[in-house]
Amino acid sequence: MMKNKIIVVALGGNAILQANEKGSYQEQFNNVKKAIAEIVKLMKEGYRIVLTHGNGPQVGNLYIQNSLAGEIVPPMPLDACSAKSQGLIGYFIQQSMENELAKNNIDLPVASIVTQVLVGANDTAFKNPTKPIGPFHDRKEAELLMRKTSFVMKEDSNKRWRRVVPSPIPIGIIEKEVIKNNIDKGYIIIAAGGGGIPVIKKDNKIVGVEAVIDKDLTACRLAIDIDANILLILTDVEKVALHYNTPQQKWIDTMDLSEAKKYLAEGHFKEGSMKPKIEAGIRVVENCGEKSVIGALFSATSAIEGKSGTTITK
Repeated sequence: MMKNKIIVVALGGNAILQANEKGSYQEQFNNVKKAIAEIVKLMKEGYRIVLTHGNGPQVGNLYIQNSLAGEIVPPMPLDACSAKSQGLIGYFIQQSMENELAKNNIDLPVASIVTQVLVGANDTAFKNPTKPIGPFHDRKEAELLMRKTSFVMKEDSNKRWRRVVPSPIPIGIIEKEVIKNNIDKGYIIIAAGGGGIPVIKKDNKIVGVEAVIDKDLTACRLAIDIDANILLILTDVEKVALHYNTPQQKWIDTMDLSEAKKYLAEGHFKEGSMKPKIEAGIRVVENCGEKSVIGALFSATSAIEGKSGTTITK
């Protein structure tokens, strides 16, 4: 039994909403249910679990709904949409976890904490939006959105377009002590969803800003703050690859810190996609953890056991 070892599990927003799905309530809820069933298996092995999640597709959809309905209902800013998505996905996870725990005769409280994450007011990301959010579009749809809104849209290597927004570096979790205290009580906590609600300090006040923080970097910050043993990032691919999506593609089972840093420096990992996952994995292993693991949404147990996914070690 791995008693007392803490795993921060980061569920990817694109894994919760699969690429071939329309994004209905039931599709997303079913994906979360399947992922939680795997995570409860880890709990039965004796691990303590702290959950966080992405929100890229969900917050993007919310923001588009807000913008296009702006003549009827006053639109909400992006930080408010992040708060909404935290509540939505936190609800999915919380209810699924409670039901799965009951099925396994495990009596533990589960709670979602609406979490604000501090970023620097002068972070250079505000001048260079890079974080993709929302659904994919063809060129025609993207051009229409740019005409009707203030969105910045960028094309990826597959000729698909997405909205991009600033993605500042997380430097602190406002509700850190609340999260830590509840973990220490043995509660299962869902926190810092979607990278957290981005806020800055201004005139000694907390103020929300128009941005989306990368959820993997916030998961890293959370893992370090609570002194976690393992960071487990669950996404929509089975493993990390070099030369991804090319004839030279090579899957990686394990890599140590020096190898991970080398591949990162060589530019193998895409900004806003696999790159922050590798960066987060490296920082956790350097600062507090025994390992970081990147794997598929429905393969949590086999990824921790080293039977799937990619493991970063010292």
